[in-house]
Amino acid sequence: MGQLDANYENTENAADADVILVRSAKMHEMEFGENLKAIARAGAGVNNIPLDRCAEEGIVVFNTPGANANGVKELVIAGMLLAARDIVGGINWVKGYDEDGDIAKAAEKKKKAFAGTELKGKKLGVIGLGAIGVLVANAATHLGMEVYGYDPYVSVDSAWRLSRNIHHAKTADEIYKECDYITIHVPALEDTKGMINKDAMGLMKDGVVILNFARDVLVDQKDIVEALESGKVHRYVTDFATQEIKGADGAIVIPHLGASTEESEDNCAKMAVAEIRDFLENGNITHSVNYPDCNVGVRGDAERITILHKNIPNMIGQFTTLLAQEDLNIALMTNKSRKEYAYTVIDVDGIVSDEVAAKIKGVSGVLGVRVIR
Repeated sequence: MGQLDANYENTENAADADVILVRSAKMHEMEFGENLKAIARAGAGVNNIPLDRCAEEGIVVFNTPGANANGVKELVIAGMLLAARDIVGGINWVKGYDEDGDIAKAAEKKKKAFAGTELKGKKLGVIGLGAIGVLVANAATHLGMEVYGYDPYVSVDSAWRLSRNIHHAKTADEIYKECDYITIHVPALEDTKGMINKDAMGLMKDGVVILNFARDVLVDQKDIVEALESGKVHRYVTDFATQEIKGADGAIVIPHLGASTEESEDNCAKMAVAEIRDFLENGNITHSVNYPDCNVGVRGDAERITILHKNIPNMIGQFTTLLAQEDLNIALMTNKSRKEYAYTVIDVDGIVSDEVAAKIKGVSGVLGVRVIR
C-alpha cells in the first residue's frame, strides 16, 4: 500500500492532478484544479499548505506524523551530548592547532576546557509527548536520566508507549523549575508560539540546557540570546537557524537535519502514498489535518459514496432522503466531524448515477462528493 501501482499516472501539471504529494513547496499562492481531491505532506508540519482554503474546496490534507520520529529522536540525543560536553569546541581546537610540538601532549593540558558533564543522573523535561517526544523520553531513561514528561493532550497510543519510569508533570512550570535539560516537541500554535520566553526561562535553573527540534517560533529569539549572554541558559541547541541565533555564544545551531535522514524521508513518502491510496480506493481518511479521520474498512462490492461537508444539522437526513428517492438501500453509513467540517461515507446496494451524485453535491453545505466503484 506504500507504493503507487499501474493505476496511477504521474503528471507534471498540478492543475490536472487528482492528488498532490508535497514536502516543503509553498502552496499558499497555488490555484488548485477542479479534480484535486487530496494533498499529502511527506512530513508532520503543514505550514506550507492553506488548510482552510483546502477544506472549503473539498480537498483533504494529510500529513505523516511519526514517520520521521526516530531520525529526530536520534538528533535530539546527539544535541544533548553536544551540549553536555563541548565536543564541537574540542574538535575545532584540534582542527585549528598549528603549533609545533606534540599535539597529543598539548591536548592533555587543553581538554579540561571541553570536558563537560555526563547526562546520567540529570533531569530531562520533555514538553509534548507525541511520536517524537515519547521516543526521546524513553531513550533518555536508558541513558540514566531522570525524565519528566508534560502533555495535557497526550493520546492514548502515546500513553501506552511511554515508559513507566517517566515522571508525569502536571504543568510546564514544573518542568521549567525541576529540569537540567528541557526539550520541546509541540506544534506551532497560537498558544505555543514564544512559549519559551523570558518569563519561562526565569523559572528555570541557572545553566539550563534548552533543546528545540520542533519549530523555531516556539522560542523567543531575542529572549534566548539574552539568556545565553547572561549565563542563565548554558546551551541552546536548535535545528532552526535564524539571524538572531546563528552567531550567539552558547548556541549550537543545526541546519534543520532532524528529519532529513534517508530512512525518514523514505518512511514519510511511503506513509503519504499509503494514506492517499486508502483515501482514493476506500474513502478512508487517516492523519488528516483539516477533516476528521474516518476508517470504514476496505470497500466491498457495494458502491461507496464519500461526502465532504460542513458540520451543520440535518445533513445526514438530506442524504438519506435523496438515496431513498432513488430506491438505493443503505448497507453502511458512517459520519465523523471535526469542528466545522464533517465527512460521511455511505455504502449502497445499487448503482449511483451521476445524477444522484450531482443532487448530493447540490445540497447546501456539501463541499465534495465522490463515488468509489
